[in-house]
Amino acid sequence: MPSMLVIATTAVPDHLRGALSRWTTEVVPGIFVGTVSARVRDELWNAVTQVVADGAALLVHPAPTEQGYAIRTAGTRRRIPMDFDGLTLMRMTAAVPHQAHQVKKLQSPS
Repeated sequence: MPSMLVIATTAVPDHLRGALSRWTTEVVPGIFVGTVSARVRDELWNAVTQVVADGAALLVHPAPTEQGYAIRTAGTRRRIPMDFDGLTLMRMTAAVPHQAHQVKKLQSPS
């Protein structure tokens, strides 16, 4: 039975965005929404995880949990889903120090 899914992507190859657009609608850049079967959802997610490279992706889909959905991630993300007494919460990790240094360099008026 088809069910809704949301896939959020960051810094993924254009060909992946094109492949996702065949089955879903890109409602804003990098956010894909669609209604597909579990088999198609899993095949799409396999495609995402194989080519995510330095980017990141997140999948939200219905599941028999207390919240009614499950979260899957691929790539490096600052937000990591964690199980907390049966609920999925997002844990924030610290920013990579060299990224913060690069931002300061970009903002300096030199």
